[in-house]
Amino acid sequence: MRAGRGRTWWIFAGLAAIALFLLVLEHRAHVIGWLPWLILLACPLMHFFMHGGGHGHRHRRDTGDES
Repeated sequence: MRAGRGRTWWIFAGLAAIALFLLVLEHRAHVIGWLPWLILLACPLMHFFMHGGGHGHRHRRDTGDES
């Protein structure tokens, strides 16, 4: 029964990818209009997730070990 779930997942993922491609293809003008705003939104999100949520909150003591 486990193998059936894996196959079902791949079929769903393939159909979702095709649907997304067709949706973007048909609504390209709308997607391109939103693209600058999506890039601006991605900047703070990437900063938050890639830098651990902020700056200056890592209190690490230097013990002098060079390991």
